[in-house]
Amino acid sequence: MGALDSPQRPAILCGPTLLLVLIVLLFSTFSIRLWYLQVYRYDFFAGRSQDNRTRQTTMFSPRGIIWDRNGVLLAENVPAYALALVREECPDIPRTLDQIALWTGLPRADLQKAFDLGKKRVKHFDEQVIVPNISFDLVATVEVHHQEWPGLVIVVRPKRYYAHGTELAHILGYVARANEAELHNDPTLQLGDDVGKQGLEVVLEQRLRGDKGLEEFEVDALGRVLASRVVSPPVAGEDFSLSVSLPLQQAAINALDNRAGAIVVMDADSGEILAQVSLPSYDPNEFVVGISQANWDALQDNELHPLQNRPVQSAYPPGSVFKLLIAGLALEKGLVSPTTSVYCTGKYTLGQREFRCWKRGGHGKVDLLKSLRESCDVYYYAAGERLGVDAIHDYALQCGFGEKTGLELPHERSGNIPSSAWKLKRFGERWQKGETLNFSIGQGHTLTTPLQIARFVGALVNDGHLLRPTLLRTTTPEIVGSLPMSAQTRKLILDAMVATVEEDQGTARLIRRPGVRVGGKTGTAQVVKLMEQYEKKKTHEIPYRFRDHAWLASFAEKDGRHYVVVVMIEHGGHGGADAGPVAGAVYDAIFNGQPGL
Repeated sequence: MGALDSPQRPAILCGPTLLLVLIVLLFSTFSIRLWYLQVYRYDFFAGRSQDNRTRQTTMFSPRGIIWDRNGVLLAENVPAYALALVREECPDIPRTLDQIALWTGLPRADLQKAFDLGKKRVKHFDEQVIVPNISFDLVATVEVHHQEWPGLVIVVRPKRYYAHGTELAHILGYVARANEAELHNDPTLQLGDDVGKQGLEVVLEQRLRGDKGLEEFEVDALGRVLASRVVSPPVAGEDFSLSVSLPLQQAAINALDNRAGAIVVMDADSGEILAQVSLPSYDPNEFVVGISQANWDALQDNELHPLQNRPVQSAYPPGSVFKLLIAGLALEKGLVSPTTSVYCTGKYTLGQREFRCWKRGGHGKVDLLKSLRESCDVYYYAAGERLGVDAIHDYALQCGFGEKTGLELPHERSGNIPSSAWKLKRFGERWQKGETLNFSIGQGHTLTTPLQIARFVGALVNDGHLLRPTLLRTTTPEIVGSLPMSAQTRKLILDAMVATVEEDQGTARLIRRPGVRVGGKTGTAQVVKLMEQYEKKKTHEIPYRFRDHAWLASFAEKDGRHYVVVVMIEHGGHGGADAGPVAGAVYDAIFNGQPGL
């Protein structure tokens, strides 16, 4: 046999060829990766490189300044310190938050919540505010331990300060830390920013806030600043000059003498509010730094509701002040004339019911002037019965009641002017004739705010113009309507108001001032029907919650200027005896050298 041939084996790469292939594959991989990093992901990594080389910080804009009408500073900005965290530089965030809680005494859970909220909105290399207001002592402590707690930084930012605290709290309102909803709805806000919460601060928020700026720093690998530049400068918020006079505001507060109530002082010709008082009050500065739970609970639990802005947010039965409107309607309808008289015996009979006048013995023969001067209820019972509820309702709406005045303050109430349709819808009951009699003297379901009363009286003396009240200085009054009264009707009412002050029988004689034409109308608004044991008691002898509200609506004219002063004292007793001296003290402040009025 011949030798068998060897079987053929497949060719394989020799060593040098295999090495060459591997080298080609390796360099191909490096090339693809290099293309991916340098070309495809260039924008991303260039941005990361720039972020590592630069730092950006917010330049906070100063909030607009607020002055009174004479240039007295009311709301300003002062330097404040905040504690912030740079996440990229902080190696142990939970431990750092523990230390912040130890330094500040704040609950650890609150700090964690602030951190989690800000993490969504602040870049990892930017300053994230954790505690917006800290003391200077804590600033010193943080600086001393700076090396031990990397990533913790002190941020200097403006803080709101109200120089006159409680005196203007309900007008200015306050700013406080923006909550989660506010941060979500406004992308320009940052964690730790303050925003308006009440008063003018919230109404004028966008104009007061201004625009933040941005500063950029170039740093080395160790974080040392090499250079800086301002990318965009901050823009300060708008400044405002109010119509309010601080000395007059203080005089009105002193006149109210810590009683719960409201005072409105208005320039009848311009609609400018010269003073607006609501007592009791609160300190808005507490909210700026973060009010304590104990102080917040005290405000909430206070039965006199110090947070309530009474001139615009509280509505009361106007009592006999409403008789000014009924007199105007009766004159315009031709139901009465200046000489038309009613005989008051101290009561008025409607069907089987008797409606009493405030004067038990009656006023005797009463004409228009006497009805207002001595505030006879029987005269207005008779007028109201003839007018009817719906005519009074429609007329009151035309006089500006039952609607908001439009003052630059939040949460204004419109009050309530009832009608037959309103009662049917509200209670499912028909209107009763006896309710019309109560309506005609400002009782029952009738509710008005002190500011509405002031605007109405202002329209009586300024040729019938219903003005939009304003807390800002203005050169052009905004007329929003006209009183549905002829000049003759307004004159008759104003003359009766003057008689109420100037004549000895007048219920507002306590506000008489020599050399000044003053007119007024008192009102005593019943809160509840008094039990018999209290009916003949003096005001201070009656339990507080049973006492009547005391009203006085008035005007004064001197040297061509017209002023309106409205006083409402909650559970204060009687309009003339209790509200009268308060209004008188305000007029003394107006006419005894108040600057800029």
